[in-house]
Amino acid sequence: MAPDLSALHNNKRARLYIEMADKYLELIGYTEHGFRHTDIVSKTAYNILKKLSSSESEAELAAAAGFLHDIGNMLGRSNHHKMGAILAKEVLEELGYELRDIIRAMRAIVMHEEDEGVIPDAIAAALVIADKADVHRSRVRNPAMVTEDIHDRVNYAATESELSVDAEKKLIMLSLIIDTRISQVIEYFEIFLSRMAACRKAAKVLGCEFQLYINNTRMA
Repeated sequence: MAPDLSALHNNKRARLYIEMADKYLELIGYTEHGFRHTDIVSKTAYNILKKLSSSESEAELAAAAGFLHDIGNMLGRSNHHKMGAILAKEVLEELGYELRDIIRAMRAIVMHEEDEGVIPDAIAAALVIADKADVHRSRVRNPAMVTEDIHDRVNYAATESELSVDAEKKLIMLSLIIDTRISQVIEYFEIFLSRMAACRKAAKVLGCEFQLYINNTRMA
């Protein structure tokens, strides 16, 4: 299920911010953070909350925050989450969002950086999980360079990625299939351990347990 956020998705300011943020990250050798990533994070955050019986308005707010969460990268990687929150305020005000909702979206965008602080609510929790769950080879810009960069190598090795929510059992599960001919599983934990810890904290805010499966084996 996808929210109807057409006004946001078609907003010229939002689209330019996302485009420029991704171009900057491409310059410094980072994985894809453009419309593919923002669309996936937006829809995933929405679906997490809907499956946990949140209201439509709350789920759509998480989707909006997910769409805008990385725009601060256009001003540099350092503090991109805080800059992104300020830039998102411009977009959401332009679209007529209520101030209380704008604040919640801004806070979620700041908190998507996993070591920033306490996850304050369901909006931020859903965004954290949705962002960290997007591990997949389609994010790698230049597959020929995977031997040179561990982030590219781990993402390129992830041939399948699925996030599922079992509302009855209160479980949020990330299942990855990793081609160990490209990257060993230990490399995933070398770079993503803090992200998985953030997912566990976020799941608790949602009243759930977070579980990670790699190649059909439970890791956490």
